[in-house]
Amino acid sequence: MAPLEIVLTFAVVALAVLVIAGGALVMRVLRRLDAGAAAPTATTAGRSEADERARQRADDAIRQAEKARRTADDALTETAAAKAEAAAARTEAAAARTEAQRILAAARTEADGLLERAHKQADHDAEQARVAARRAGEREVASLTAVAREQAADAERRQRRLDERERLLADEAERLAERDRRSTAHDVDLADRESALVVREAELATAEDTYKRELERIGGLSVESARTELIDSIEGQAKRDAAILVRDIEHDARATAEQRARHIVVDAIQRVASEQTAESVVSVLHLPTDEMKGRIIGREGRNIRAFESVTGVNLIIDDTPEAVLLSCFDPVRREVGRLTLEKLVLDGRIHPHRIEEVYEGARHEVERMCDRAAEEALVEVGITDMNPELMTHLGRLRYRTSYGQNVLKHLVETAHIAGIMAAELRLDPQLIKRCAFLHDIGKALTHEVEGSHALIGADLARKYGEADEVVHAIEAHHNEVAPQTLEAVLTQASDACSGGRPGARRESLEAYVKRLERIEEIASAKQGVEKVFAMQAGREIRVMVRPDDVDDIGASVLARDVAKQIEEELTYPGQIRVTVVRESRSSEVAR
Repeated sequence: MAPLEIVLTFAVVALAVLVIAGGALVMRVLRRLDAGAAAPTATTAGRSEADERARQRADDAIRQAEKARRTADDALTETAAAKAEAAAARTEAAAARTEAQRILAAARTEADGLLERAHKQADHDAEQARVAARRAGEREVASLTAVAREQAADAERRQRRLDERERLLADEAERLAERDRRSTAHDVDLADRESALVVREAELATAEDTYKRELERIGGLSVESARTELIDSIEGQAKRDAAILVRDIEHDARATAEQRARHIVVDAIQRVASEQTAESVVSVLHLPTDEMKGRIIGREGRNIRAFESVTGVNLIIDDTPEAVLLSCFDPVRREVGRLTLEKLVLDGRIHPHRIEEVYEGARHEVERMCDRAAEEALVEVGITDMNPELMTHLGRLRYRTSYGQNVLKHLVETAHIAGIMAAELRLDPQLIKRCAFLHDIGKALTHEVEGSHALIGADLARKYGEADEVVHAIEAHHNEVAPQTLEAVLTQASDACSGGRPGARRESLEAYVKRLERIEEIASAKQGVEKVFAMQAGREIRVMVRPDDVDDIGASVLARDVAKQIEEELTYPGQIRVTVVRESRSSEVAR
């Protein structure tokens, strides 16, 4: 029996007992009431109150009994429902047990079938494995048999070769023995001949001594003196012939090389004849009226002080009508200051706070202009891949000048010239263009980093992943590092062509005069020099030598020495030609 059924049974029994006890109590109260009715009337009045209370208790007991009965009925109903549910559950359990037994029987049947099929499959696989093993064993036996046969045949061949070698060795031993016998006879013959040669040599030595003594007596010179005199004569003649040969070879090579190089350079310069505008460190801004100067200065000069403090550009206001000057060594800062002042003049509102606002806008505008200039230069040269940081530095070169020549335009022109030279020489134009285009990238940082712009540019290119050939060409274009590649040499040549083009660059008068004086001093210090003339704005120097002190070969050596010393000591755009003039004059007076 289920625990729920037990609990319900106990509840029903308890309710039944409670109902029976209530009924007994009611019967007892009724009997007392009947007994009280038969008593004398004298006692009725005294007991009426007690009877009333008894009736109330009887009514309460009846109500409790009725309530207990209803509770018992409900308990009986719930007990019946519980029994019905228990019966249904037992029925379902019996059905489930039956289904489980059926499924178990089916599973056992299926397992028996699977086991039987597995046994059959295992027997079949074992049989196949035995057949395969038997076949593999047969193949292995056949293979071993074949190997054994091959080894036996190989051993037989080796034995035949050994027999043949033994026979050859025996024949060789016989030949060696015969040769030994012949050699012994030959040695005896050589010994006889050697004895005869010793006697002959002694005779020849005696005759040679006699001949030398006779020659010394006739010529009046010893052997050593004659040898020294002959060697000196031959050495002098050989040196002169060698010098003449070297001069002729150098002359032919120089003529051919100059003609070819001149053709390449002239063709490159003609094809890249870009315009050049000289720039200075001062920018001029034109004003609408002279009254604007007072507004730029401001009350007690506060506007001009704020402008110079914010932009870092010196503002020069003088008597020049309707114009002011902006001076700064940094061209980018000077351009930012010029744009700032131009916008302030157009706006009309000039005060310290407004100056700061306009300066920020002008600075961003100049940065955009630098980026656009770098992109246009790359497109013009034909270079597509470039690190963005390198492009930023290239854009700043738009406002950088060298001897008055714009550096970014110089890079573009140099790249075109280098590309044309590379095409003429059948080299890689793109690589050489890249070398020439980046050779002055270090000038964007010369005011921020100490050192030569060539080495700074090489470090910058190496930092941003440029090729080794490009880095070497950058660091070697001013000979800080000896050029080792064709790219470096062509970069030097194209740089010299662009910088040395007439009108491309300018320099101060003082530096120009000092350079000419130093060139003349270098040439005048050489031995045998009579006069020195610097011509063509210092691009050619003519050295007049004394013909008695310097011969033709010495003139060539002198020209080479002067050119080398100028290269080592001076810095100059383009190239300097050294010409040595040796002139011999003979005059007589007819009387």
